[in-house]
Amino acid sequence: MAILLVGIAGILARIEDWRSYTIAIGGGHGAHERTHAEKPSGILRWLTTVDHKDIGILYGVFAVVAFAWGGIAVVLMRFELMYPAEDFLSASAYNGLLTTHGITMLFLFGTPMLAAFSNYLIPLLIGADDMAFPRINAIAFWLLPPAALLIWGGVLGGPFLENIEPAQTAWTMYTPLSIEQQNPGVDLMLLGLHLSGVAATMGAINFIATIFTERSEDVTWATLDIFSWTVLVQSAQILFAFPLLGSALVMLLLDRNLGTTFFTLDGGGPLLWQHLFWFFGHPEVYILVLPPMGLVSYILPKFCGRKLFGFKFVVYSTLALGVLSFGVWAHHMFATGMDPRLRASFMAVSIAIPSAVKTFNWMATMWNGALRTTAPFLFCVGFVGNFIIGGVTGVFEAAIPVDLILHDTYHVVAHFHYVIMGGIAFAVFAGIYYWFPLYTGRWYQRSLAKWHFWLTLVGTNVTFFPMVLLGYAGMPRRYATYALTAGPVDLFTLLHQLATLGVVLLVIGQLIFVWNLVTSWLEGPLVTDGDPWDLAATDQFPREFAWFERERLPTLADGGEEPAGD
Repeated sequence: MAILLVGIAGILARIEDWRSYTIAIGGGHGAHERTHAEKPSGILRWLTTVDHKDIGILYGVFAVVAFAWGGIAVVLMRFELMYPAEDFLSASAYNGLLTTHGITMLFLFGTPMLAAFSNYLIPLLIGADDMAFPRINAIAFWLLPPAALLIWGGVLGGPFLENIEPAQTAWTMYTPLSIEQQNPGVDLMLLGLHLSGVAATMGAINFIATIFTERSEDVTWATLDIFSWTVLVQSAQILFAFPLLGSALVMLLLDRNLGTTFFTLDGGGPLLWQHLFWFFGHPEVYILVLPPMGLVSYILPKFCGRKLFGFKFVVYSTLALGVLSFGVWAHHMFATGMDPRLRASFMAVSIAIPSAVKTFNWMATMWNGALRTTAPFLFCVGFVGNFIIGGVTGVFEAAIPVDLILHDTYHVVAHFHYVIMGGIAFAVFAGIYYWFPLYTGRWYQRSLAKWHFWLTLVGTNVTFFPMVLLGYAGMPRRYATYALTAGPVDLFTLLHQLATLGVVLLVIGQLIFVWNLVTSWLEGPLVTDGDPWDLAATDQFPREFAWFERERLPTLADGGEEPAGD
């Protein structure tokens, strides 16, 4: 699939004037610079745009909607788990919400939200006028809404169409369960996942081509910013991982509908699915976490009064994570009865060292720095703290004797969510607040932003740390009910209630965030300075704010009537 898409992109690149651009006169990159024709207005603009900034905004709005969908699902699940009995949701409804929550957060929130930052910022950071293939960029986004409708098809169509229910396979879609469920909702979900994988692969090819070919003359590999490095490595991972997932999904669809035996006992066996899935699934974690690492590495120094400590080693560790992430998929399969010698070799492969390199470089950057506790800085620090907890719990699960005890318990849920929610979401919030003046031309309410941070930080730890204890107590994951524990206090119920309280705090924090984002975008004070964060004083004035000062600030100063995100 990746080779086919690269070939198509190469053919399109040779078609003269296919991007609907006109050659700029003077300045910039000379004969290679292109400028957009005048944009249409209203809804037509957003439906037809190929401007990387507009597409970045579209990705961001889509990701926020998906985040709300996945968040509502998890709130319903947590209220079911407050008490042992099945008293709020049925087991099938719980399993359906569990499946839609996991797949939505990973494929419809995580990847698109990171694509939002990458689309908007990469051309600005490398001095390009747009992405290498603007129309492919637009196509990659517009594949996502139908993919979401297919993934959510069982939930949306269940009340209206007969014999369609939400998929109940969990996000791993393990066979034989995913084969035996005679439910069209599962097929719709698999088709939607395949479509989202095509979109991600198209976007990855575009980012690689853009970073390799569209950099301005003064941006070399030595001076390329750390966020662009992480997006480049992420895109290379996508090229290897997502086509494999697509192939596995096609085989699963054939097993379900045409009677093939790829993943049945008569054919390749259920373990074949796990090998294929986790060869994608473990790199997927770093596909999701590398750009947030880049965001933190880029934003954190801006509020420490100094440049990133050990820049080259952060780049080298990024490259190492991109490679090593493909070598540890069997960490998820220690309990499947693998040959002990093979199992031990996988345990010896560690991705903890390059992750630790980044962590110590972040801490060294803050050491003796002139720290400014703005909202972006606080979320970067929250990312580092949560990532340490997520990383340390992951080290335990990479040890075979411990993993055999903790496998498929809530300890795995806690580890994964400390990295995904405690890490990725915090970096995303840091990026939104840091670049808010850039893409809106306005300021957010800073006190509300700090309330958002503290509620999110406390809510994250109150939600997920009890799950670490639940794992050690033996509570299995993916269960809608659980038994009462012996002793004066029902430990499972108490810890689940604490986790539910944490989710309530998270919901309040995210409502404050959305309120702050929307009202500030519409009515916030206009930015009047091209250096809104006073970064020139520490010799860190970035390229994207230089573009803002040159291109957007004069328009805002003339009256501020330019639509946000234009």
